[in-house]
Amino acid sequence: MCGIVGYIGKKEAYPILIEGLSALEYRGYDSAGIAMVDSTGLTIYKDKGKVDRLKEITRSIEKEKGAIGIAHTRWATHGAPSKVNSHPHTDDKERIALVHNGIIENYSILKDRLKEEGIEFRSETDTEVLAQLVGKYYENDLAAAVRRALADVEGTFGIAVVAKDQPEVIVAARRGSPLVVGVGDNELLLASDASAIVRHTKTVIYLKDNNLIELHRDGIYHTTTLENVQITPELHQLEYDAESLAKGGFEHFMLKEIFEQPQTIKNALRGRLLIAEGTARLDGLNIVHQELRSIERIIFVACGTSWHAALVGEYMIEDIAGIPVEVEYASEFRYRNPIIGPNTLVFVISQSGETADTLAALREASHKGATVLGICNAVGSSIARETHGGVYLHAGPEIGVASTKAFTSQLTVLSLLTLLLGRMRRISHSDGMTIANALQAIPSQVEQILKQNVKVKEIARIYHHHSNFLYLGRSYNFPVALEGALKLKEISYVHAEGYPAAEMKHGPIALIDKEMPSVVLAIKDSIYDKVISNIQEVKARGGSVIAIANEGDCEIEKHARHVIYIPKTIPILSPLLSVIPLQLLAYHIAAMRGCEIDQPRNLAKSVTVE
Repeated sequence: MCGIVGYIGKKEAYPILIEGLSALEYRGYDSAGIAMVDSTGLTIYKDKGKVDRLKEITRSIEKEKGAIGIAHTRWATHGAPSKVNSHPHTDDKERIALVHNGIIENYSILKDRLKEEGIEFRSETDTEVLAQLVGKYYENDLAAAVRRALADVEGTFGIAVVAKDQPEVIVAARRGSPLVVGVGDNELLLASDASAIVRHTKTVIYLKDNNLIELHRDGIYHTTTLENVQITPELHQLEYDAESLAKGGFEHFMLKEIFEQPQTIKNALRGRLLIAEGTARLDGLNIVHQELRSIERIIFVACGTSWHAALVGEYMIEDIAGIPVEVEYASEFRYRNPIIGPNTLVFVISQSGETADTLAALREASHKGATVLGICNAVGSSIARETHGGVYLHAGPEIGVASTKAFTSQLTVLSLLTLLLGRMRRISHSDGMTIANALQAIPSQVEQILKQNVKVKEIARIYHHHSNFLYLGRSYNFPVALEGALKLKEISYVHAEGYPAAEMKHGPIALIDKEMPSVVLAIKDSIYDKVISNIQEVKARGGSVIAIANEGDCEIEKHARHVIYIPKTIPILSPLLSVIPLQLLAYHIAAMRGCEIDQPRNLAKSVTVE
């Protein structure tokens, strides 16, 4: 992993490939490379570092003609970041070049076998094994060589391959790692993410697992299975345009996306919230109401930020709908032997719809006969295609690696699901209308919180030099404490821990001193007094407290050093509001520490390898 771009057509490929790589920088990477094919042969440039470094070493080729090429940004898995480990990789005769996202699990066995045959390796990567295999089988039919090579490998891949003596074709294939083909005007583009090609076309093909596609000039393509059975792919239209990928005057994509949340929450609610009826409509679930009424257990499966959203969903659904809910880490679920009964409903949650562990968990649940539904943002993603139904977030592209607007959109969809199930099961029309009206008010309430950006920035200025933070919350806001701590860790590299506030006494209280600030979610609810007691315990040990509290709460100022106020809402919806100051706090601390906010070190936007 992490980013692939390809072009074949009548234009010069180089500017399109470099532009595409720049569009994929948000995914996280440590090196970049490009391979061009023309009548003179195969030319490769690559190096450790950012795309700007690649631009420096390729300045001389901008005037060269070349209408076919592939490019890559790498996030290191096998082998440290270095020029030699960067993609593209070639075979030992340098006849073909290959870029690859994914992991070849049996690369060591294959490498030993190829070495015994006299093939010399240059890099430490698993990808070079695949390039050498394609080269071994290549006999002037690139597609045939790729098929034979892929038959030997175990693992995941999204690949693009070119050959110096076939300058009229790009071959691409996937298994477990996404690829999208852009169909333009007498040209074809290839990418691991549609954001790299949306500037050139909005008509795309989402390549399916175990499919191979040959891209030719003049917009001609041929799609087959890896076993060479011809198929006809479906064309899709992208829902967003190139303008949505711009920063829009904000210094970072993350800040832009934080400020987009009033609109993205509206997008998630649009057409789904039935206020007069006190319920919600989620047509994409593809399940009749009678089936939903018979559900006896729900399992949410997710990773990272999506797991935190799922935990809020557990609290909401058990409270309002009375259905037992479990929340599983996808990476653990896939390797257990989960018990899935006939009336168990499984939801997989992923912003990208391509998270490797979540996809594997989806397939495991389906194998066990479960009805599996998805909650994701990316239309046409693997999760969207492989689930029995689901709900799109409609949040638009999220460029910042640290998720913000996708999280609140996930919470919004989970709130709608809770309302729908609750009205079916146990709450009255009046109670349903209360929830629906509160949901409708959320976007404007988020706007009010965002007006305190300057205040949050000033608090960040006081604490940005601290190396440890504790985040405390109870009930619905315990998952928000986890999410706030994660945001700070992700983009500022500050150690932070989220805990249930009452659990502080069972260990973390030993860490509290004047150098360890505590961020406490002190929302006015049935356990507010308990949270105040937790704040007093922190103060008694010299700790500073930053409190997130409801407007009109004068009591909290007696206990906390700093207070960020948020509007009042019903308890189940409080996470949609309480998380906003935590996103802003993490952003400003990271900015003051000089961190790369949109592309934090070691992280990738979509984790498509295990």
